[in-house]
Parts: sequence; C-alpha cells; structure tokens
Amino acid sequence: MIDKTVQLSIFFTLFISMSISAQSVFGTWKTIDDRTGKPKGLIEIYEKDGLMFGKVVDILEEGKENKVCDKCDGDLKDKPVKGMEIITGGEKNNDGEWKGKRLFDPEQAMTFRFKIWLNPDNPDELKVRGYLAFIYRTQTWLRVQG
Repeated sequence: MIDKTVQLSIFFTLFISMSISAQSVFGTWKTIDDRTGKPKGLIEIYEKDGLMFGKVVDILEEGKENKVCDKCDGDLKDKPVKGMEIITGGEKNNDGEWKGKRLFDPEQAMTFRFKIWLNPDNPDELKVRGYLAFIYRTQTWLRVQG
C-alpha cells in the first residue's frame, strides 16, 4: 500500500504538469475569422530548435477544403494551403510572447510580422497579431482539445 504522503505528492506532481502543459502556445488551434466569426482552419503550432513554427493541418471552410494558393508567387504558387507553413521562426520573449517576421496569410498571399501570446484570462485562447508597418490586426484562435 502506498503511503498517503506519496499519493498526495504524485497527485500534485501530475496536476502541476498538466497545468503547465495546458498553458503552452504549442498544439492545435482553430482559427476564427475576426470579420465573420466563423471557423476557418486548424493550425498546428510547434517548436523546432527553440523557435515557433505553424502549419495548416485542416481547412474548415466548406468548399475550400482543397484550396491552393492561387495568389501566391514563386514556390508557393498553386500549392495546397493544407500543409503549408504559415508561421516561421518565432522567438520567445521574457514576457511569454512569441514574435517573428513571418506570419503568412495564404488567402491574401501576404506576409506579416507577428506577435503571439496566450490570453492571460483564458489559456485556451491564443492571441495572434499580424503587423504591416504600423497597422495591425489581432485574431483569437481557440485551442483544440486533444
């Protein structure tokens, strides 16, 4: 039989590790169109070599499931949006925000500087802000439970 102190210790260790993992920006997120309020796609955000990356893993808009980047130039021209890397090389700041120079919007074929952070009031909401010069737009993405 396991001592009660050991049981409590195991319980708290598991609880804390689950809380910490739930606080991560990494995982799968549902994008919501900030103009229509409708879901657009699923983005997997992951870490590679200490940097943040993100790719489209599914398109949720009806009729656009097999969308290609027809407005894109170069290597991305007419490539499928599903599987496309849209966040590249984000770096973490001391305040928990991730910033970078490449947040790609395949719908507009535009690249933005970005800042990404968890909503401090709800860790299941990701704030994604794209900058173009001094103009910015912020979307709220929703965590997909796993």
